[in-house]
Parts: sequence; structure tokens; C-alpha cells
Amino acid sequence: MDSSGGTGPHRPLRPGETRVQRADRNFAEILGELRVLQTGVQILFGFLLILAVQPRFGETSTFGRITYVVTLLLCCLATALLMGPVAYHRALFAKGLKPEIVRVSNRFARAGMLVLLLAIDGAVLLVMDFVFGLPVALAPTAFVLLVFAVAWYVLPTRRLATLDRELRELRERREREHGDAGHDS
Repeated sequence: MDSSGGTGPHRPLRPGETRVQRADRNFAEILGELRVLQTGVQILFGFLLILAVQPRFGETSTFGRITYVVTLLLCCLATALLMGPVAYHRALFAKGLKPEIVRVSNRFARAGMLVLLLAIDGAVLLVMDFVFGLPVALAPTAFVLLVFAVAWYVLPTRRLATLDRELRELRERREREHGDAGHDS
């Protein structure tokens, strides 16, 4: 999906699909993705809420308590961002603004994923610090951050760059074949 939520001018419509149908399809896809992310954030949020009332939580260091509070707040922010598309849609429902809703929902989802990644990494740091101490906790925390960053951002970004290059080359080849170098297809 492009930065506009899949509704940009360089994203072709599917055969027989109108712009409104594309916006509807893209919004349905975003909602499906958000359902998966929301489950993860709910599990993490529940874990964090229960953690503070556990008897051994009192043994947590000052660093651990700060990490806990920051992680809990990140989890709350991720929840708000990942639920944002539904609230935005509800507020603008039936106003003919579906392409805008898709663009804004895409931004909510991207921001929510970034904050969720930080919350997950914060939870890993919190648990690893409690179990092993901070020096040992840093390695697995960095590893988790790296895995999420690669899976959620690096791989898709590289694929988009490759796809853009392939599409550009295909357009250039078609233009050369048709002798239409100055006309967009």
C-alpha cells in the first residue's frame, strides 16, 4: 500500500473497480490487519496490568518501574492509534470521504505499529531486566527490536523499492516499444 493508503494516482484500479470500490476494499483490508494487531496489543496490555499487582513486582528496581510505566503508556498509545481508524470512520461515516478515511487510517495503523513495536520491546526489556539484570537484558531486547524492525519495516520497504523500480522499467520499456517516450501511460 502506498503512503496515501493505497489510493494514490500511481496505484492502478483492479479491472472493473471504481475508486470508491477500491477505497472500500482498502479500508476492509486495513481493518483486517488492525484486528491482528489489536489482539497483540490487548494481550500485552493485560499482561502489563496484571504485572503491577504481582507480589514480586515490589522487588523491581527503579529502572524496572520506569520501564514499566513507559511501556504501559506506550501500550495505551498503541491501543488508541490502532483503534483510531474505527473512530475516524465512525465520525465521517456516510460523508463520501472513504478515500480520506483510508489515507488517515493507514497513518493511524503505521503509527500504531511503531508504538506497539516499542511497547513490545519495552515489555521484553522489563522482563529480561527483572529476570537477568540490565546488562544481560540489553542483548535480547535489541534482538527483538531488530527482528520487528526488519519484518515490519525493512523487508516491506525493500520490496516496495524493488517494485517501484520494476514498474518504472516496465513503463520505460513500453514507452520505447510504442515510441511514446513523452506520454504517460
